[in-house]
Amino acid sequence: MARTESTMLELGTIAPDFALTDVVTGNIVHRDDSRGRKALLVMFICTHCPYVKHVETALAQLGSDYAQKPISIIAISSNDAVTHPDDGPVGLRQQALTMDFRFPYLYDETQQVASAYHAACTPDFFLFDADFHLVYRGQFDSSRPGSGVPVTGKDLRAAIDAVLEGKSVPADQHPSLGCNIKWKE
Repeated sequence: MARTESTMLELGTIAPDFALTDVVTGNIVHRDDSRGRKALLVMFICTHCPYVKHVETALAQLGSDYAQKPISIIAISSNDAVTHPDDGPVGLRQQALTMDFRFPYLYDETQQVASAYHAACTPDFFLFDADFHLVYRGQFDSSRPGSGVPVTGKDLRAAIDAVLEGKSVPADQHPSLGCNIKWKE
C-alpha cells in the first residue's frame, strides 16, 4: 500500500464523461444520467484499501442521507483486478450489498475514467455542480485509520450541502489520502 494524496484537480474542471457498468444491477451508468440534478459526486473507492474500509460505513450513510436529495452519487473502482482480484466486479458487488450502498458502484476495467478524472487514491472524491463544474475535490474528513479522529464526513458533507443550497464551496480544500490506484502495467 502506497500512501497517496489526491491530485487536487483544478476547480472548475468539467466532469469527464463515462459509461460504466453498475456491478449490482448490470445497468450502464453515464455521467449525463445526472443532468437536471444540482450536484454529482464521483467517488473512487475499492474493497481492499484500509482507508476506504475506515470510511465505508460512513459512505453508506452518506448515500442513505442524500438519497432523496437532488444529487447523484456514484462510486467507481478502477483498480487492476488481476493484481487485486477483490477489487473486480464480484468483490465490488459483495461490498455494495454488504454495506447497503444506495448509489451505483461502477467498475472501470480500462482505467480510462480514473485517468480522465486524475484519480490518484482510494478514496478520492470529486463533487461537481449542476453544470458538471468541479467545486470540491479532497478529503471526506480529517479522520484516518488509527488516528482516533471520528469519521464524520464533515468536509465532503459541507461541500455537498453548500452546492445543494446554491452557495459557493470554499476553495480551501484538503487532499484526500489513501491507497494509490492500482494501475495496470
